[in-house]
Amino acid sequence: MYGARPVPPQSGSGWSVLRHFDAFPKQREEAKEFFQSTMAGGVITLVAAALMTLLFVSELGIFMHTDTVTELLVDTSRGEKMDIHFDITLPHMPCSWVSVDAMDVSGELQLDVDHTVFRRRLSPEGLAIGEDSEHHVGPTGQPLPAALGGSNATAACGSCYGAEFEAGKCCNTCEEVREAYRRRGWAVRDTATVIQCAEDHYLEEIKASRGEGCRIYGALSINKVAGNLHLAPGKSYQAGHMHVHDTSPFVGEVFDFSHTIDNLAFGQEYPGMHNPLDGVDVHAVRDSHDRPVLGQHQYFLKVVPTEYHATRGAVIETNQFSVTEHFKPSGGMGQELTGIFFFYDLSPIKAGPREGGVTFIERRSSFLAFLTSTCAIVGGVFTISGIVDATVYHGQKMLRKKLEMGKQF
Repeated sequence: MYGARPVPPQSGSGWSVLRHFDAFPKQREEAKEFFQSTMAGGVITLVAAALMTLLFVSELGIFMHTDTVTELLVDTSRGEKMDIHFDITLPHMPCSWVSVDAMDVSGELQLDVDHTVFRRRLSPEGLAIGEDSEHHVGPTGQPLPAALGGSNATAACGSCYGAEFEAGKCCNTCEEVREAYRRRGWAVRDTATVIQCAEDHYLEEIKASRGEGCRIYGALSINKVAGNLHLAPGKSYQAGHMHVHDTSPFVGEVFDFSHTIDNLAFGQEYPGMHNPLDGVDVHAVRDSHDRPVLGQHQYFLKVVPTEYHATRGAVIETNQFSVTEHFKPSGGMGQELTGIFFFYDLSPIKAGPREGGVTFIERRSSFLAFLTSTCAIVGGVFTISGIVDATVYHGQKMLRKKLEMGKQF
């Protein structure tokens, strides 16, 4: 039809309605001449870009870094066990002279420990002698004397002299007799009355090892109650309520308990863990005649159960401890036992997010937080740089106007 014009599409129809919500209106192509680039704007843009890059790298480093959070709660657990790992070097005490004992306030005793504890003999120069051995480094298998069977020793059954715990228990060597006595809490005072000890060379080996050193290492499982672990001379046994070490074979010998603690830990170690006694080197106190003073090297430990949570869900249950050192000389009568003593006590807090204690939890910033911070950096720097640019631009413009007005007058 003549004069008819095409009807424009209604602006409110279809997807075109979304144009009303556009928060970023665009400049028309034909209006490009209204934009003006300035040198100050270029400088501000470069500074803003550098600042955004710096802040982004910093935020990325924070996102990749793992933080450790500490929590403390009350201990409510009962009847649990913990392990003591130790590695101690005695440069002037032979392995056959020292026993390792553990005892606690509950009454449990581990005397002259013969499991999971190893000993390495050391020469006076500190070099290893032979191979590592478990527990006994003296005679462990002397042949049965002829009086008990001679060459037919395997078929004979030597007496334990009333120290056996079960009927039919045989003691065919002197060491087996000593072990049976120790289990009873007795001491073998006179080996001359023990037939199995007729060919015992224990005293000879004690004298032969004079001047040697010893490295003692291993682990013990103990109750989570107060107690002590000690290294002392002589075979240990329990006589009634008394803890006794038989030092009769060492009459006239000098005990030098200088020592180096290479490691002492309660439980498994976690990344970054520091045990305060690791690497401690202690020399024996000496008198005016340069002889070692008999006494106890005492370490008082406060053990704090700890739980370490790694970022990938792994949980390490272990313990930390603080320590106080003290040397206590023996009395004039020599009644006090000499040696190295670790007295430990448990803290009333325990590891675990549900049961209390000291808990180390590895945490890393979430990706959403990183994304939010990145957007905040870009938007914040862009907005502030725009404000600075506008301020500089309008300031320059006003300054030019004032200069032009001054010239006119």
